[in-house]
Amino acid sequence: MKLLYFAWVRERVGRAEDEVSPPAGVGTVAELIEWLRGRGPEYAHAFEAGPAIRAAVDRRHARPDASVAGAREVAFFPPMTGG
Repeated sequence: MKLLYFAWVRERVGRAEDEVSPPAGVGTVAELIEWLRGRGPEYAHAFEAGPAIRAAVDRRHARPDASVAGAREVAFFPPMTGG
């Protein structure tokens, strides 16, 4: 699974993307975020906002309870504001 990071999520992780194989127990966006938080201090810092982080699974906006099973790409980005 390819992970893409945008804006301050990318800055905190220190890279634009990763290629990962999450363990079997990771089935939703929320579980993926929790697993990523355990990958190191940079990931813990990037994902400390938890539910505020937005995700897209295979280029479709996804809620925290959305499945990541079979996903080829998951993108993470901070909440957007309008103006």
